Amino acid sequence: MSNLAVEVTNIVNKYIDDKGLTTEQVCGVLDVVSFRVKQASYSIEAEYGGGSLTALPIIETQAGDIAAYIPTNVISITDGQIYVEPDLFNAGIRPALNVGLSVSRVGSAAQTQAMKQVAGRLRLELAQYRELTAFTQFGTTELDRATSSQLERGQRITEILKQPQYVPMPLEKQVMILYAAINGYIDDVAVDKVCDFETSLHRFMESSHPEIGTAIAREKEIRAETEEALKAAIVEFKQSHYSE
Repeated sequence: MSNLAVEVTNIVNKYIDDKGLTTEQVCGVLDVVSFRVKQASYSIEAEYGGGSLTALPIIETQAGDIAAYIPTNVISITDGQIYVEPDLFNAGIRPALNVGLSVSRVGSAAQTQAMKQVAGRLRLELAQYRELTAFTQFGTTELDRATSSQLERGQRITEILKQPQYVPMPLEKQVMILYAAINGYIDDVAVDKVCDFETSLHRFMESSHPEIGTAIAREKEIRAETEEALKAAIVEFKQSHYSE
């Protein structure tokens, strides 16, 4: 990859530094650079072990314009994009992921069945929540009950998705807390207590019902019997270990 970096640098310096370069020529140079990065990802030379690798281009947008030439050019040759926003980061939402603009062309094919079962409507709910949030900046007095409920749940799901740095979470824990969130088990939890609720729930599941997490991790899906056990365990936790 160091050789590729040198080659890309040489290409860019050779053409873009030319003061007589036209806009069309700059676009052509960018196309060449994109192609070389993509080509290098497809196949690694045999002397370096062969195979392929995942290329992760990082693009800084100007004023958040994802439709500019360079972002769209790179997006066109990748399998999707993760779009992060400074406004979300500054608001304490980290990872600062914009769920409306972040997409995967692989779709749910890379997800386990368990994650599909709990996250199927998650992205849509979050996108709708953020649209409603922008709308309600003008006031919430005229919102109907359904809209208010959607806003309340969106706030709690957003809290659930916050993740401290260097604290990875195994699949089974992700599935269990998302199941609780999308099925309304945290709707009555104060927003500022959601993170504490999540931590306590994981601790409770590990100590009192480890077989549920083990089943999800092993089977990679939520079977009927596992779902019933999970429902009962969440209710038990709320009744005996958690209070407002």
